[in-house]
Amino acid sequence: MYRSLFSVGGFTLLSRGTGFLRDIMLGTFLGAGLLADAFLVALRLPNHFRAIFGEGAFNAAYVPTYAHILETEGREPAHRFSSQIFTMLLASQIVLLAMAWVAMPYVVDLLAPGFRDNPEKFALAVTMTRITFPYLLFITINTLQQGTLNANGYFAAAAFAPVLLNVTTIAFVAAYAIFPNAGIAASWGTVVSGLLQVMMTGYAAWRAGILEHLVRPEMTAEVKRFFGRLGPAIIGSAGPQIAVFADTIIASMLPTGGLSSVYYADRMYQLPIGVIGIAAGTVLLPEMARRLAAGDRTGAYHAQNRTMALSLALTAPFFVAFIMIPEWIMRAVFNHGAFTGQAADASAAVLEAYGFGLMAVVLTRSAVASFQAKGDTRTPMIVTLASYALNVGLKLLLFRSFGAVGLAAATAAGYWLNLLLLVGIAVHRGDMKPDVFLGRTAAAVSIASGVLAVFALLGPGPLWALFGMIGRFQVEGTFLTLGALGAGVYAAVLLFALHAYGIALPLPDRAKRALGALPFFGARVKSPLRY
Repeated sequence: MYRSLFSVGGFTLLSRGTGFLRDIMLGTFLGAGLLADAFLVALRLPNHFRAIFGEGAFNAAYVPTYAHILETEGREPAHRFSSQIFTMLLASQIVLLAMAWVAMPYVVDLLAPGFRDNPEKFALAVTMTRITFPYLLFITINTLQQGTLNANGYFAAAAFAPVLLNVTTIAFVAAYAIFPNAGIAASWGTVVSGLLQVMMTGYAAWRAGILEHLVRPEMTAEVKRFFGRLGPAIIGSAGPQIAVFADTIIASMLPTGGLSSVYYADRMYQLPIGVIGIAAGTVLLPEMARRLAAGDRTGAYHAQNRTMALSLALTAPFFVAFIMIPEWIMRAVFNHGAFTGQAADASAAVLEAYGFGLMAVVLTRSAVASFQAKGDTRTPMIVTLASYALNVGLKLLLFRSFGAVGLAAATAAGYWLNLLLLVGIAVHRGDMKPDVFLGRTAAAVSIASGVLAVFALLGPGPLWALFGMIGRFQVEGTFLTLGALGAGVYAAVLLFALHAYGIALPLPDRAKRALGALPFFGARVKSPLRY
């Protein structure tokens, strides 16, 4: 499982890396004003649907159903089921696309009601959203193919597909001169990337012999079970994205630039969520579903605890960075071209507020698997609705006084309520059993995070002075050096803390032998403890 998790995480990291390049180009050519606000609304819609369907609700309903059929009846019945869902999804998406094109002004009104006050911004948003909307059709089919691949143990192609979105958008923005503006160019890049992603995962499914095909739609028992789970799963699994979606709606009512501040902060925020949280959920859900279908509850708990422990260890440095040095992050990454220092500072404040909810949203991906793996999408739905009440209430209370920062803070509070309720219910029902390994890992991570926070507080001053003497790339040099040294500090303290708690590391044999050569680590790594 660790191998699959690191495979998905590695490709997702590549996706987020190319995503940074894309966002840097968007910031450079679009800035944080009217054109950027309009394009980001057009981009939000496909991005939210990708996160909701591709990384949440659809897989929550589809993967356990498909995995159960595959485990109990075999590949052919599972293939018939996937083809049924493929046919129904394709037909519904074509109808939805036709309706949306006609009613696009009303769609933009729903997504960004504040744009009506600025006719130019509204018109641009309608035009760009009409261009990007077909991406939903492509990404829905791509999502089905990803779920089928993942349930059969194929993760690489599905994890790599999002890279195509970033690379294609970069190519189109680079050629913006042949389009009316850079926003239109990026919109066309988005929709073309959707087609490329479907082609890629479709080819991988074809090679594996599991490619879906058109069939006559039938409401079989399995199909009914899928749709019965899908509705609650949309609400239960899409909490983080719907929260940010609400931020988009409310931020459209802020002065020009407010929506852009939320977007660029969210892009940074999505890095650990995508690389760690979503990768963990992508691998853990089919793993737990298969084990539970086979009656191996102990193995399912074991997989969940180790996934959560690894998620904690990998997410903590991002949490510290978002809280302690958000202005360094935003200025170093985005403060170029039309993206001013003032815009970077505004986004940094939003990133800091989002950061307080980071650990919660990452761990939620693993916690919700307790329910989804056994086909229970109703409980996460109820929990999410409860967290929505707090989330929306705080947004309405805070956004007028604190603007975009208030929206982000309310979102973070909603994430924590969602996680705490999920864990509490799962533990009470016996669907989650935290063990000693998870507890000791959490303690070690807390110690390493505290040391890293002190380093982040004291480190920027000397590094700023050092790069000031060099005279060039002072911000970028300070940030990159601070990040590299901070990563070293965190890793060293974490390794020593894990050793002190007697926790063996889930490392490849070669890495274990290398650490085993060190006197301090030898005994622990050569004789890993099992819990």
